[in-house]
Amino acid sequence: MLYGGSWYIDETYIKIKGKWHYFYRAVNASGHTIDFMLSKRRDKRSAK
Repeated sequence: MLYGGSWYIDETYIKIKGKWHYFYRAVNASGHTIDFMLSKRRDKRSAK
């Protein structure tokens, strides 16, 4: 998917059922979520 205009990535560390996870959101200039990802690890391999 391609999106015009500006956007940014929001990264948050959250606890789910007692375990910590990284939650990433792609957000556009209006504050709407474009996409998101939940990961147990914070590394390049997890992002693929």
